[in-house]
Amino acid sequence: MDINIVRSVVTLVSLLVFLLIVVWAYSSRNKASFDEQALLPLEDEIGGRLQ
Repeated sequence: MDINIVRSVVTLVSLLVFLLIVVWAYSSRNKASFDEQALLPLEDEIGGRLQ
């Protein structure tokens, strides 16, 4: 197997993984979970949200 073929395969696999991560991150199915996690730094130590 030629090294250029290996490089090409690794490049294609990396691109596919990147695209899958982008699709997962922008999926509307995950929006509620991401919105909740975005507010975690704003919560106080007792567990309530800051007003």
